[in-house]
Amino acid sequence: MKELVIGNVTLKNNLILAPMAGVSDLPFRLLCKEQGAGLVCMEMVSAKAIYYNNQNTEELMAIHPDEHPVSLQLFGSDPDILSEMAKKIEEKPFSILDFNMGCPMPKIVNNREGSYLMKEPKLAREILTKLVKAVNKPVTVKIRKGFDDNQVNAVEIAKIAEDCGIAAIAVHGRTREQYYSGHADWDIIRQVKEAVSIPVIGNGDVKDFASASALVEQTGCDAIMIGRAAQGNPWIFSEILYQKKRPSGQEILDTIIRHGKLQLEYKGEYIGIREMRKHVSWYTTGLPNSAKLRQHINEMETFEQLNEALRLIFLES
Repeated sequence: MKELVIGNVTLKNNLILAPMAGVSDLPFRLLCKEQGAGLVCMEMVSAKAIYYNNQNTEELMAIHPDEHPVSLQLFGSDPDILSEMAKKIEEKPFSILDFNMGCPMPKIVNNREGSYLMKEPKLAREILTKLVKAVNKPVTVKIRKGFDDNQVNAVEIAKIAEDCGIAAIAVHGRTREQYYSGHADWDIIRQVKEAVSIPVIGNGDVKDFASASALVEQTGCDAIMIGRAAQGNPWIFSEILYQKKRPSGQEILDTIIRHGKLQLEYKGEYIGIREMRKHVSWYTTGLPNSAKLRQHINEMETFEQLNEALRLIFLES
């Protein structure tokens, strides 16, 4: 995997952790960075929430020195609020500012944000133009194939983005209506790559070295963004980079415990352990005795209970 330059930021390699709400928080980003991710992307942040000084949003924007370079992703639909808040937070230690035009969740789309903006090229142009002018850091954008099969316009949006001064564009090969179902259309990524000269980041259905290599070969994309395949599997970056073998049971156990300790450190036990529930489920899927864990996972409230649940899988198998 090669180096990638986005604006004035040089990544050691072209493997990128996707921004995922409720997943790509600081503890998980640190784990993925340690496994070799060239860039880690933060959970999406609402520009309006920054405007209203929401405390939870301020905590979402926490960055650790060891995770650099890191991309902070904004979402919203008001060009002025977005540009003003981008300028307000530029002093924070992120390397790249990303704009979300890909989130498919109803509460986001119904608010005319996220992937809804795939339907509004004129508004998208205004937003991207103002964001680029507002900050000195590189601005990127994440889009989808289109809103639905009747409006496949990733190439059009990509050309607009390049014209606005966007430094790189990530393309998820599914429409909003697909959410995460079915197969990602890698051909649309190829079409975007052929249409623009800025770096194109391919996203969708990469789960191992073979699929990562196939995506680059079929599309010519400059980088690979990995989302759901990294859930419970931060090792995917080292597997693709160095073709490492899957981790042993002991490595998985050690990582879960470390992940739990990081959650406690940055979020406290009450929130940290509750948020670990989904991660533990992902980490242990398919392991012997993992079915036993399902009986306990939603009851975990303390670090001691986390250790007890792990004992059911790793020490009794």
